[in-house]
Amino acid sequence: MVTNPVNWLMGLFSLDLGIDLGTANTLIYVRGKGIMIQEPSWVAIDKRTRRPLAIGAQAKEMIGRTPNNIVALRPLRDGVISEFEITQAMLGYFIGRVHQQSIVPMPRPRVVIGIPSGATEVEKRAVFDAAMAAGAREVYLIEEPLAASLGAGLPMADVRGTMIVDIGGGTTEVAISSLGGMVVSRSLRVAGDEMDQDIINYIRNKYNLFIGERMAEDIKIQIGSAYPLETEKTMTIRGRNLVTGLPEALEISSIEIRESLQPSLQVIIDTIKDALDEAPPEIGADLLDTGICMAGGSSQLQNLVQRLANELKMHVWLAEDPMTCVARGAGIVLEDLNRFQHLLVDVDRSSKQRSG
Repeated sequence: MVTNPVNWLMGLFSLDLGIDLGTANTLIYVRGKGIMIQEPSWVAIDKRTRRPLAIGAQAKEMIGRTPNNIVALRPLRDGVISEFEITQAMLGYFIGRVHQQSIVPMPRPRVVIGIPSGATEVEKRAVFDAAMAAGAREVYLIEEPLAASLGAGLPMADVRGTMIVDIGGGTTEVAISSLGGMVVSRSLRVAGDEMDQDIINYIRNKYNLFIGERMAEDIKIQIGSAYPLETEKTMTIRGRNLVTGLPEALEISSIEIRESLQPSLQVIIDTIKDALDEAPPEIGADLLDTGICMAGGSSQLQNLVQRLANELKMHVWLAEDPMTCVARGAGIVLEDLNRFQHLLVDVDRSSKQRSG
């Protein structure tokens, strides 16, 4: 029951939003308009007051370059909230940006947010509360593999089984679905961040060179791969020599980076194999025809699809615009909440409306 008519009225003129609140990036789908926000999940704050000074791409640019009184951080780790108030500020900022052209001074949108399938009750509640505190009128949660499946266009309602592997920044979500629900699911806190850390560790151990997170991510994107490249690449990297303490540059090859990524990739592959092993034989047979759909930003690692197809002996394919699948799937749910009600995570209904 709505107790504040002002909030209710503002809600009528607010935009419905599908949100992928990711460890590495936050994406917002606006109903009827598509993806409107695609920004890094970074916030620069004043250490003393904890007040946000920059959010998104602007904050990410500050990594490793801030004075002592400012720190750039990500308020989410492993797909869940680690800094509640900063996450709330980031969400509020993005919601406000979406409504910049709106006549509503204080938007009260309905939102659907993707969460890891392995999130605890406390972690789910933190996402719900942060979105409400950021200005949402109603908040609905959906497990990320289900949202990614919808966004990728998989026929989830069919009797034939489908499978999705969503590799983001903080988590890898593996799910086998049939008849509109998950039959087998795995949520693994090994994904893009772990790959970056693998690269940092490898270069430190082999070359005594310390590189930052941004450099590691750039290396992964430019020359990282899961399977031999047709033409191997090299890249000049820069960091601090741990022996001399001085800045240093050196050239590294895609072969070395592929070697560095093996630990994380093997964990992901083993998790996919475990999920396939748990699937009923009938669904396993379906998957030989339907294959495995890859989604998430880190699924775009060069030749990862080929590596998985070779190891699993199955058809593996990359979803169209894999990075936006969760946000688009959340948007599809918004289009018909009644139809997709069974996919939503159960949250204490008594607090779904803002009391004002």
